[in-house]
Amino acid sequence: MPVNLPVTCPNRDGELGTGGCTFCGEKGAGFESLPSFMPVREQLEKNMGYIRGKYNAVKFIAYFQNFSNTYLEPAVLMEYLTDACIDDVVEIYVSTRPDCISDRHLDAVKKIQEDKRISVTFEIGLQTVNYHSLDKVNRGHSLAEFIDCVLRVKSFGFDVCSHVILDLPWDNMLDVIENAKINSALRVTQVKLHSLYIVKGTPMAEAFLRDEIRLVSMDGYIERVIAFLEYLSPEIVVQRLIGRAPEEETLLANWNTSWWKVRDMIEARMEERGTWQGKKSDYLGGKAVRKFLRE
Repeated sequence: MPVNLPVTCPNRDGELGTGGCTFCGEKGAGFESLPSFMPVREQLEKNMGYIRGKYNAVKFIAYFQNFSNTYLEPAVLMEYLTDACIDDVVEIYVSTRPDCISDRHLDAVKKIQEDKRISVTFEIGLQTVNYHSLDKVNRGHSLAEFIDCVLRVKSFGFDVCSHVILDLPWDNMLDVIENAKINSALRVTQVKLHSLYIVKGTPMAEAFLRDEIRLVSMDGYIERVIAFLEYLSPEIVVQRLIGRAPEEETLLANWNTSWWKVRDMIEARMEERGTWQGKKSDYLGGKAVRKFLRE
């Protein structure tokens, strides 16, 4: 269930930059979220009522989704997360940037996890390991910050979900494979894949309309997802193969194709080729010296 906090990002408010990521609109990722001025408990109860009726759900995950949800004082973060610890909420997901989590934040969240006996997972926006692409989208951080963040979050015992966009215009297949390798080497718990969609009114939308960027085709995206999965450790949970966005908010999203159709095409092509997640994930643990270790 999405929770929308009245927060922003450091590359929106001038701390690191202004304008935000070039692909991110004024609503951020909160297309289906309730207004941020609503109290956390009220948002959760309203969403729970809707989801119970539509899906017969009985247990829920509170997903602090929009913008950078740790870009605030640790004490304030504690208040918001504590408000989410209500009946039938069994886990909290906190989505944020890799440069917005300090040890003090992690100490605060650890206390909530222990006091409330509730699981907490941090969803960290990597997007790509190509730091040149990160610069082009005005991300405001490089690969180093992501690595640092994952190592520190895991040292506190929290699960990590890595958020990755596989089809940024400046990335190629080598970047896709390296995305899988870096996430596997860091032993993130989960990954969430996202296709690039063009949100109206963003700098990326303006570049798209001026024909300054060329987007990856649907077939190209499918090939990238398959390569990513082949090199990804089989121990990592894949939450999602493709994202979605409202048609009225975008110039282009998922090649004007339903997300589930793209997902089905990915799965079907993998079955046809007899491939699977982790098929090529033999590169860690000193691959070059294994011949000396055979008995």
